[in-house]
Amino acid sequence: MPTEFEVWAPHASAVAVELADQTLAMTARGDGWWHAPRPPAEPAARGVDYGFLIDGQGPFPDPCSRHQPNGVHAKSRTFDPGAHVWQDGDWTGRQLAGSTIYELHLGTFTSEGTLDAAAGRLAHLASIGVDFVELLPVNAFNGTHNWGYDGVLWYAVHEGYGGPAAYQRFVDACHQAGIGVIQDVVYNHLGPSGNYLPQFGPYLNEAGDTGWGSSLNLDGPDSDPVRRYIIDNALMWLGDYHVDGLRLDAVHALRDDHALHLLEELATEVDVLIATTGRPLSLIAESDLNDPRLITPRDTGGYGLTGQWSDDFHHAVHVAVTGETTGYYADFELLGALAKVLTHGFFHDGTFSSFRGRTHGRPIDTARMPAWRLVVANQNHDQIGNRATGDRLSATLDTGQLAIAATLTLLGPFTPMLFMGEEWGASTPWQFFTSHPEPELGEAVRTGRIGEFARMGWDPALVPDPQDPATFERSVLDWDELSEPAHARLLGFYQALGRLRRSCPDITDPRFGRVAVDVDENERWLRLRRGDTEILVNLGTEPREVPTDAPALLASFAATGDAVQGRTPTAVLLAPHSVAVFGAPE
Repeated sequence: MPTEFEVWAPHASAVAVELADQTLAMTARGDGWWHAPRPPAEPAARGVDYGFLIDGQGPFPDPCSRHQPNGVHAKSRTFDPGAHVWQDGDWTGRQLAGSTIYELHLGTFTSEGTLDAAAGRLAHLASIGVDFVELLPVNAFNGTHNWGYDGVLWYAVHEGYGGPAAYQRFVDACHQAGIGVIQDVVYNHLGPSGNYLPQFGPYLNEAGDTGWGSSLNLDGPDSDPVRRYIIDNALMWLGDYHVDGLRLDAVHALRDDHALHLLEELATEVDVLIATTGRPLSLIAESDLNDPRLITPRDTGGYGLTGQWSDDFHHAVHVAVTGETTGYYADFELLGALAKVLTHGFFHDGTFSSFRGRTHGRPIDTARMPAWRLVVANQNHDQIGNRATGDRLSATLDTGQLAIAATLTLLGPFTPMLFMGEEWGASTPWQFFTSHPEPELGEAVRTGRIGEFARMGWDPALVPDPQDPATFERSVLDWDELSEPAHARLLGFYQALGRLRRSCPDITDPRFGRVAVDVDENERWLRLRRGDTEILVNLGTEPREVPTDAPALLASFAATGDAVQGRTPTAVLLAPHSVAVFGAPE
C-alpha cells in the first residue's frame, strides 16, 4: 500500500488532497508530480475516500483511482491490491498459440451481471474447450450499464460488476479452473461523462477526436507522462490482477507520431514483465489496418505484439453463411474470398476495397508468420452489437449454418474467439445499450443511433433505444435455453469441436503452408484441408458431392438428419447446410 498520495498536475499552482475530515496541501516535486503523506492511522482494510483539489477546483477523483464505489464523479477510495491472498500459485500461464478465446460482457453474461456470478459459469466454458476468457472493458464508467467503451477511470473496476476485490476473485477462480484472462482495454479515447483528466494536465490531444471521444496526447508536449499513464495501466492488469493478456481496442485510432510507437514501447515493457514473472503474457490488437507489422517481431522491424484481430475472416464467413453483401461485405461475395482468407490471413492485403474506395492492407509473410497470430470470430460484440437490432446469426440462420460458421472458426488455422452464447445458438440479441444519467447526453446518443440507421434505410421504430433499460435487459443471456433440445444439440457439437482441437495436431498446426482450400462457387461447397484433416462444408440448399479420400468421419452436423448422406472412395454426399470433418482414425 503506498505511503503517499501523488498526482501529476504539471501546470497547477496549488494541489491538495481532500479527505473526510481534513485537507492536506501537496508538495510539488519539480517534474509535474505532487505528493503528500497519507495519514498514519488510515484504515487500509476499509479504504479512505479522497479527492484532489487543483487550484481550488474540485475535489476530482484520482486519475489512477483503483476504486470508485460511488461513481465516476465522486471521490476515489484507496484500495490495497496486495491484500488479496492469491490461490493461483500453480498457474503457469497459457500461450495464445493453440488456444480458444471466449469473449463476454459481464453485465449481460449472467442475470446478476457480476464477476462472482460469471465465475460460477467457468465449468461450462471449460466444457467447450475455452482457454481464455476475454472480458469487455471493466473500467469505471458513468451509469449502471454500458458496453464498457465509455470508460473514464481506467484503473478502477466498475462497481456494478463487484469492484476491484471481485475482479481479483474472478481471475483467481479462472486460473484454478485452468482458464486464462484477457482484459479488453481502451487507450484510444475517453468516455463522454466523468473525464476529469484535463483538470490535471495535458492528457488529451485537443486537435484529435476519434469519433468515439477525445484522443490521448501521445506525441505532443508533456506526452511522456501520458504514455507512462497508459503503460502503467497495462502493467497493473498484468501484475496486480494476474491477468494473462490484454486486447487493445482500435489501435488504428491511436494518434502517435513518436519515433517509438506506443504499441512497440508497451510490447517491450510487457516482455520485461514476462521475464520477471516467468509466465506468458499476450497483447492482442484490434486493428482496421490489415498491417502485419503489428505482429511482426521487433528485431525484424515490427511492433512485436502477440496477435491481432482479422475482421476479414469474419466478413468472409458472414457472407458465406448469410449471403449478405451490403456495405463492407460486398468484396466478400465469392467463396474465393473465404479461401483467400484461410490461406493468406487477410483478403485485403493491398487489394482494392470498394467500401473504402481505395487499396487496403498489406500481405502477410505466410512463410514466416504463424497463423495463430490472427484472432478470428464469426460473431463478436462489434459485429453483432453494431447491427441495427443487435441480431445474432441465430436470428436468421438454421443450426446447420451456425455449425458451419463454428467449424470454420474453431478448426480453421487461426486463433478462434467465440462470443458468449453462440455455442448454443442463443436467441437473445446483443444490442447497443447505454445508461447515461445526463438527459442531454442520453438524448444525443438516442437520436444519433436512430439517425445513423435511418440514413441506411432502417425504420426508426425498429432501432432499439440505447437508453431504454429494456434494450439492456433483452441482451442478457438466457441460460435456461440450454435445456431445450435444439440448443443442447448445437452445444454438443461445439463441445465435440473443442475436443478435436485438443486431440488433433493438424488443427493447431500454425503453418500457413499446411492449409489448402478448394471451393465450388456454383454448388456452394468448400473443402478445407489441414494436413491429413479435412473440413467439408455444404453451404447450399441441395445435397452436394464434395471430393475427399480421408478415411474416418471425426465429427459432423446438419440442420436436420445426418450430414453425410453417402460416400464413394473419392467423395461424400453432404446434406444441405451441413459440415463434416474427416481425418485419420483416432
